[in-house]
Amino acid sequence: MDDAVSLIDVRASYEGERHAALAGVNLSVAPREQLAITGPNGAGKTTILEVINGLLPVASGTVHALGEPVTPASHRLRSRIAYVPQNLFFLPDTPFLVRDVVFTARFGRTGTWGLFAAAESRRVEDALAAVGIAELKGRPVGRLSGGQQRKALLARALAQEAELLLLDEPTANLDPEAKEDVAALVAAVRHELGATSIVVSHEVGPLLDASDRAVTVAAGRIVAETQLGVRVSASSR
Repeated sequence: MDDAVSLIDVRASYEGERHAALAGVNLSVAPREQLAITGPNGAGKTTILEVINGLLPVASGTVHALGEPVTPASHRLRSRIAYVPQNLFFLPDTPFLVRDVVFTARFGRTGTWGLFAAAESRRVEDALAAVGIAELKGRPVGRLSGGQQRKALLARALAQEAELLLLDEPTANLDPEAKEDVAALVAAVRHELGATSIVVSHEVGPLLDASDRAVTVAAGRIVAETQLGVRVSASSR
């Protein structure tokens, strides 16, 4: 079975920075696996998600996702990937309603006019109900708590019917109860969609507990891997 995600000797840098953000990363993720990426700030965790989603071009190496090569022009592929950045929180005066935010997930599947179909409305309603915030659909998204906003973004991934979930610190800055809720919803959305999931987390907690495997990143390299409770060095893979 082909990998859902594959990075081979990937090197990447941000414009204007002297040091490489990724310095030769090799990584494979199996279909339907949940992989956790851990490590200190600035290690390259978020950069891995960005190259998988085609947001940051690689200097060398190859990146494949869902059977396709990834490039900055991979717009069709990106419609199959749900990416939730770490700092995506909505300001209190954001004018969009919760249901509008979830509706945007359907743009890549149907085009704007397709959103007027009754089936599309039902899909959005079902996604909101699945994550437990159906009663909030008519509220401005900026008025929701941090945990509720994360649930809205997970509803968006569910409505998108994403095959690959890329979640950057989805439980960051949440209270312990909200962390548990969001981690459980990540697992539920993943299983509902039959999706592969890659989650970045810097803390031990429910998100890591629900993952099948974890890799540790330091200085732009994968330095260790944990699978089934057995720690192995990355070089032994």
